[in-house]
Amino acid sequence: MRKVGIVGIGHVGATVAHLIVSQGLADELVLIDKKPEKVASEALDFSDASSLLDKHIDVHVGDYPDLADADVVISALGHIHLIKPDGDRFGELKANLPMAKQVGADLKAVGFNGVLLAISNPVDVITGIYQQATGLPSAQVIGTGTYLDTARLKRVFGEALGVDPRSVNGYVLGEHGASQFAAWSTVNVMGQNARTWAAEKSLDLDKLENDARVGGFTVHSGKGYTNFAIAHAAVSLLQIILSDARKEAIVSHYNEDFDGYISSPAIIGRGGVVANFDLPLTPEEQDKLAASAKAIQTKTTDYS
Repeated sequence: MRKVGIVGIGHVGATVAHLIVSQGLADELVLIDKKPEKVASEALDFSDASSLLDKHIDVHVGDYPDLADADVVISALGHIHLIKPDGDRFGELKANLPMAKQVGADLKAVGFNGVLLAISNPVDVITGIYQQATGLPSAQVIGTGTYLDTARLKRVFGEALGVDPRSVNGYVLGEHGASQFAAWSTVNVMGQNARTWAAEKSLDLDKLENDARVGGFTVHSGKGYTNFAIAHAAVSLLQIILSDARKEAIVSHYNEDFDGYISSPAIIGRGGVVANFDLPLTPEEQDKLAASAKAIQTKTTDYS
């Protein structure tokens, strides 16, 4: 019995729900939102589609007691209209912070002991708030972090080489935000490192890195929000968790070195982060990761 809850049924939450329902990724899906008419309409829409689906999923509107025995709860709450024109996701912090504290307290009150997966921005900070508010072990509270940013880097680098993005391996590390960076030492295509490709093909790695960084804001500027790619990122991680895949993936998770949440790869399974490992980085990349962690802490103080 796979039970999943989604808190926040806006553009992203509804898209996450749609992917779960259409792909049959859960047996029970609980939807929670502060707008009862909106969430009831979404649940009814899914119910109307039920006879057209290959798999049965019990989709219903619920409340926090319904999440007590959930395997995974996904936080998709947010105020995307508060993101600043320069793309700083910290614009959402003041609005999302009290909501995350309340949701975390509500989950703690009902005894939720599954994995909490945060999408809400600024995701590194909000994920940490959830861990504090729920009291769950840090391994069970993770954020999408730079999982999507890494996918964007694979897209732009794949386009530059004329190959499918799934042929690109490597990571964007750090903050899901301005201080993120492409760890080029980890990026490989067809067995060859990115810097070697750059020399052979005269590629501007700084431009490609920036193209990946601003990808979300390009989408946002065109339609006023983002939903498809981040929803797929969340659902991809959900599948890894529910199947106990124990797969290497990049997520925002607690890092003892920085005493906070930041994105780097870990082994993900049914319990969230089931193992950590040291990613070999160049000294320059290590410095960038430390600087990104400091940037998260500084902006948290400035915006909260």
